[in-house]
Amino acid sequence: MMVKLGILVAIAVFLETVSATSLGVVYTEGGMVQGENIRLGFRRRMDVFRGIPFADIPGRFEKPKRHPGWDGVLEATEYKKRCIQLKFMKRMTDTRGSEDCLYLNIWVPQGCSVSTGLPTMVWIYGGGFLAGSSMGVGFLGHYLYSGQEIADRGNVIVVTLGYRVGTMGFLSTGESDLPGNYGLWDQHAAIAWVNRNIRSFGGDPDNITVFGESAGGVSVSFQTLTPHNKGLFKRAISQSGDATCSWAINRNPRRFAEEVALKVGCPTDQTMASCLKMTDPVKLTLAGSINITSSPDNPNVFNLVLSPVIDGDFVPDEPSNLFQNAAEIDYIAGINDMDGHLFTAIDVPSINRPLVETPIEDMKRLLASYTKKGKAAADLAYSTYTSTWGPNPSKETIKKTIVEIGTDFIFLVPTQTALYLHAANATTGRTYSYLFSEPRRLSGIVKSSWMGADHADDLQYVFGKPFSARPLYRTRHRAVSCSMIAYWTNFARTGDPNKGESSVPATWPKFTSNGQQFLEINSKMDNNSVGQKMRMPYVDFWTKVLPNLPMTISE
Repeated sequence: MMVKLGILVAIAVFLETVSATSLGVVYTEGGMVQGENIRLGFRRRMDVFRGIPFADIPGRFEKPKRHPGWDGVLEATEYKKRCIQLKFMKRMTDTRGSEDCLYLNIWVPQGCSVSTGLPTMVWIYGGGFLAGSSMGVGFLGHYLYSGQEIADRGNVIVVTLGYRVGTMGFLSTGESDLPGNYGLWDQHAAIAWVNRNIRSFGGDPDNITVFGESAGGVSVSFQTLTPHNKGLFKRAISQSGDATCSWAINRNPRRFAEEVALKVGCPTDQTMASCLKMTDPVKLTLAGSINITSSPDNPNVFNLVLSPVIDGDFVPDEPSNLFQNAAEIDYIAGINDMDGHLFTAIDVPSINRPLVETPIEDMKRLLASYTKKGKAAADLAYSTYTSTWGPNPSKETIKKTIVEIGTDFIFLVPTQTALYLHAANATTGRTYSYLFSEPRRLSGIVKSSWMGADHADDLQYVFGKPFSARPLYRTRHRAVSCSMIAYWTNFARTGDPNKGESSVPATWPKFTSNGQQFLEINSKMDNNSVGQKMRMPYVDFWTKVLPNLPMTISE
């Protein structure tokens, strides 16, 4: 009996070996590439390509150019360096990365035969436009942005890319001599490369979805709004950020460019741009460091000044005026229910100290900084956010309310605005809204009964960490990850997160200008997970009441 079993196993292994599927050498516009073929299970394999150049080494403060190509077969088996950026762990006093960083990585799932016509999902990382990478970044010993779990579980191709950040990606004089938005142009170049080449990897160039988180979510939004991407992709997902966020546009780029120039010894006259272009990239990157404050009077979010600009080219107008360019793009946008915690914990550190009371005065100061219209506006904001408190609010209530204020101002309200504008301008494009509310599971930052999902808490679930790092997670975490991958990849396949190759725990209705429905995503999902008009009293305050209040002090 054991002999027969052994023979059967040997035959099964042999059959899988001879039928193992792999793309082998792939022909691209730049030349031939070969990746790594890995085994995932019985008749399940994956081709992984790391470090394929999608553009040439970029000229300093120039748009990316097509790669000149290469001879022979490019062994695409190792991640390349990230784009040069500040080291935040060293208080921004050092740099890492390279100017030679415009590369992408591809995961292609294979079954019994070589895949063809697969939907393709292109990931854009976040990092405040200052940092970030898709090149092997670690997460608890695992690569955070590995596309393996999404590709395998959703039967889609996943692409991750590099783009310039910080000074090298977003410094601008506000003039044609140094217009900025180089990081957005890099993303565009990568998307265009995928559109031109993905068929060779088994993908469908007519079914590409761009998705990203935080500054990556903002970037995705800009990629849908720019006229330069017409026809290059079909769908988009913005997680915790879009182009209408207050921090998505630098409205006074010249001022920061002059600060950088002075730090590196360049003049601030008409020769400033030419001098900056000849300056060492390390010095330029270090000169782009920002102040990380700990004061409600100067919220940290206002220090994210190396961001996109309205350049008359990639961003030709105010983002809110460009949504007609996304009329045919299916769009998902959403936030985490406590997205603002990461930022308000810097501005008001006491919210992370359970035994310490947070002064109500700190909340009033934060609201004054956000509203920017003087005492009357700040007082009205305060009464809006304390209307449900009662006479003796607990320490936890005050702390949680401050996080809600930051979440509303930095993420939730602009996301609702973007969703409304997309739905109002859509022709064939569908619109979907979500709220991610699975409570944070990692200790060490804050461990409070009121804590929900912090900024970036959704990433581990979208990229399947509960499966690839199984011992670190529980069953409920795998349920969340399974659901998110199912919704995301169904959407990439069909434009409807409910329809595709994966089953979902609840039906996700479309967002319309009237109904404004959304799906709440967590480990307890069922048909009661659909809500309507997310935090509408607070959205109304920031979008309708505040803009109509008079300015009582100058900004």
